[in-house]
This record gives sequence, C-alpha cells and structure tokens, in this order.
Amino acid sequence: MLTRRSFLHTTGAAGTVALAAFRHDSVSRVQAAGRRVENVAPIDAAMDESYWREIQQAFTLDRTIINLNNGGCSPSPRVVHEAFKRYLDISNQAPVYHMWQILEPNIESVRRRLAAEFGCPAEELAITRNASEALQIAQLGIELKSGDEVVTTNQDYGRMLTTWEQRVRRDGIKLKKISFPVPPPSIDDLAARLLGAITPATKVLHFCHITNLTGQIFPVKKICDEARRRGIKTIVDGAHAFAQFPFTLADLGCDYYGTSLHKWLLAPIGTGFLYVRRENIAALWPLQPAAASQTDNIRKFEEIGTHPAANHNAIVEALNFHEGIGAERKAARLRYLRDRWASRLARQAKFKIHTSMDPAQSCAIANVQIVGLPTAKVVTRLWDRWRIIATPIVHEEFEGLRVTPNVYTTLEEIDTFAAAMEHIAAAGVE
Repeated sequence: MLTRRSFLHTTGAAGTVALAAFRHDSVSRVQAAGRRVENVAPIDAAMDESYWREIQQAFTLDRTIINLNNGGCSPSPRVVHEAFKRYLDISNQAPVYHMWQILEPNIESVRRRLAAEFGCPAEELAITRNASEALQIAQLGIELKSGDEVVTTNQDYGRMLTTWEQRVRRDGIKLKKISFPVPPPSIDDLAARLLGAITPATKVLHFCHITNLTGQIFPVKKICDEARRRGIKTIVDGAHAFAQFPFTLADLGCDYYGTSLHKWLLAPIGTGFLYVRRENIAALWPLQPAAASQTDNIRKFEEIGTHPAANHNAIVEALNFHEGIGAERKAARLRYLRDRWASRLARQAKFKIHTSMDPAQSCAIANVQIVGLPTAKVVTRLWDRWRIIATPIVHEEFEGLRVTPNVYTTLEEIDTFAAAMEHIAAAGVE
C-alpha cells in the first residue's frame, strides 16, 4: 500500500527533479499550448480555459490572495524568476568579475531583443529601472528655458507631474494641465483637447499612452504626427502599455517613450526602457553625468553606477514568455477578463464604470465606482473580508477602484470580485 511516508520516500529525489523540470520548461509548455490555439481567433482563444490553465500554472503565487493590482507590478512567471535568481547566484561568486565581466556585457542581447519587440533600432533604446526613470531622463534632460511651455493632462502619473512642477520652480517654464472626462466622448476628443491646448510657447507635449487611473488609451500617432508637424517634441508615458496590448514604434511616432517591464511584460521588478529618436540623443542630457565621448550614444542614459545585472538579463526570459503567448492572444484574454466583471457591474445602477469598453480605448485596466460609497473604505472592505487587492483612485474630478487582472488571473477570482462588489453595494462598508 502506498502510504504518505512511502510516497514521500519514493518521490523525494525524482519528485525534486520533476519539479525542477517543470520550473524550467514553462516557456516550452506555453509554446506547446500556443500551438493548440495558433489557428484559433484571439477572441476564441481568450475563452479557452484549458489553454489559460497552462499559463496560470507557469506562476508561483499565493492563491489565498486575489491580486487585482497588476498595474503596480506583476509577479514574474517561474521561468523568469528562476533566471533572475540564477544570475544573482552567478554574480555573488565574485561580483567584480562575474557581474561586471560575464553578465553585464549581455545587456546588449537584451537591448537587441527589446528593440526588435518595440520596433526600433537597438541604438535608440536604453534599458532603465522603471518608467519613472526613463521619463525623467527625457523630462529633465530636454533643453527648456524660462517661458517655454509643456502641455500635459491632469491625469498623468503623479511622479511625472511632480517632475514638471520641479522644472517650473527651477527653470521658470510654464506647465499646462488639461482635463478630460472619464470616459471621454470619443478617442478623437482626446486628441482635440491636447492639440487644442498648444500655444506659440509650447515646446513639449507629454501624455500617457494608457492612463494608470482608468486605463484610457490615447490616439498617440495622431497627436504625435501633428505635434511633429508643428515642431513640438512628444514624450509618451507608456508605463502600462508595453506588452499589455500589441503595438510598435511605427504606431506611435513619438520622440521619447518610457515604459516599465515589471508590469505587463512580467520581467523582474526594477526593469524598464527609454526610447529616444536618434536625432534627439545628442541634445538630451542624462540624469547622471556621462563622458563627452558618449554624447551620441544611447548608453549614456544607463550610467547609473553599480547595479545588478540579474534584473535586466532576465528580461529575455520574460520576452520569450510573452512571445510564447502572443500579443494579440494576450490582449484578447485581458479584455475578456475585464469585460467579465465590468459588464456584469455596469448593468447595475449602483455602479459607475469610468473606463470605455471600446477595444480601441482600453484593455486590461478599468475603473469602477460604487456610487455613494467612499472608495478607500470599499478597498479596505474587499481586503478585510475577501483578501482582494484593488487600487483606490481618488482624483479631484472622480474616484473609483482601479482593477487590473493579468494572464494568471482565474475566472473564479474575477467572479469572486464581482460578487464581493455587489455585496458591498447592497450592505455598505460600515
């Protein structure tokens, strides 16, 4: 008879080997599962739970918690996290040799792979630690003088608005923040508002590819093309965009683009990139000083002193995992998860959805408000009773919960969230 003791004895070594094998073949399992749906339309594949179960099993998670704040940062798939730890172990043998001489030069392979995915030359892409660092290189490095104007929105990321406000104090520039409704009446309305705010003093347009507050996607190409025609530089905050839905640089047309990779690419925490149009590299000052010999070199923006190589080298495994799913299939699944809870709540009068359900205007992220209840207390109630993590958004013009599932999120978790929101709407938060 197979007892618990004999089972543990017979599976001790073999089980460890099997577990290790499963850990390291996550990408191949995802690719094999992908072949089963390669001829299936993305929207149909989005509803294939057997396929997505393979994706879910590629993560090591605490399933006693329902994490719906993947907009902050996401857990990496097992294969990415194992690579990250492996590179740390290699570094620790003799960091001045193994980290600097063996691992760090491989950043060029990472740069090449990221550039290919983004659709830009490798010599226009710098690897950073997050979107904030990437965007601040552009914000603080671009030449502006007193009286020059920057146009942005009042829904841009707080850290980026703070950066511009510092330049107002330091350099005497003007900062204009436009407002727009949530959701807007149309995607063209967003372009009209930004472009309509331009004055003869405007030198920079800075806006989100997709906002962190409601998940609103902007018509980036339309805005950037017109700004370029008028001689205005464009900085696009893509912190939440890259690897959430499919696009390349050709769909943007911007001068500068910054993103984080620890959100939707599922790379290790502390990874991002900055794109700089080739003609702008020489004139853009890095955050930390670089030698004059690097003036035209995109790598001058990576001069940050001693840093781990493990974080950025493991990005390649995240790219493999992302490509194994496929950008179109991934976006379809994320919208399917979003629609499952949002459509259910939108039919009820007590809920207000601040995000457009138009696929051209949103993807995974959506914002919902329980009318009449304080958002902060709703978030606390979700956590205290159901162990659900969501993000409270309290803006001067609206408030609600930001809900961001990811590819590892199950339908049961989505349905639990929706039911919990219905319970809170009926019972209150006291």
